[in-house]
Order: sequence, then C-alpha cells, then structure tokens
Amino acid sequence: QVQLVEAGGGLVQAGGSLRLSCAASGLTFSNYAMAWFRRAPGKEREFVAAMAWRGGNTLYTDSVKGRFTISRDNAKNTAYLGMNSLKPEDTAVYYCAAKLFGSSDARLRTEEYNYWGQGTQVTVSS
Repeated sequence: QVQLVEAGGGLVQAGGSLRLSCAASGLTFSNYAMAWFRRAPGKEREFVAAMAWRGGNTLYTDSVKGRFTISRDNAKNTAYLGMNSLKPEDTAVYYCAAKLFGSSDARLRTEEYNYWGQGTQVTVSS
C-alpha cells in the first residue's frame, strides 16, 4: 500500500519560513517524480513545484520562484519543500504527489500523478 505523508505545516508570520516533508512508503521512491500542489481557500488546487525522477530537474510556478525550493532524499524516501519569505497568499493546504518516471515539464505541471498525500495546512499571517 502506497502512502505519502506530509508534515511540517503550521502557522507562520509573513516573511517567515517553513519546510514541508513528504515521507513515502510502499513504492520505489527513486522511480517517481515528486511534486507539491496547494489549494487555497475558495480556489482550485494549483501546481507549486516538481522534481523529475532523475537528473535533478526542477520546476516552479512563477509565484514561488526564488522563495521555495523542492528537494528529495532518495535514501530516506522523502521529498521536501523549503519555503522562505512566506506571504499571506501562500496560505493553503499543501499536497505532495508522486508520478512514476515523471520527467516532462508540461506533464509534471498537471495533476496526472499516481499518488497523493492527505495534505498539510500552511497559514501565513500578515
């Protein structure tokens, strides 16, 4: 049984930092591209960042470029999202997702992922 479990969310003031983690089990983690999406209140879920299954290629939505960093540790079966200079508009539920052999930039931005986590709340106060 595949599980993706997010952790690290919470309440932070604007300008602060958080690091989310996504612990994966039940799959060969190194074969999967990993991504982060988010859903803000009253909005559709949107792509935030992704890392291809190999080669280290990363993608970001424009609004988080230079502030967020996606990374992974294949030895720990864990993906991370480092978030700096947080803004109130970053408030959302953050989801991690895994896509088998995901590498195409265009497809990594879509929601065509094999597995999803349950989400972790990030709230940024002004």
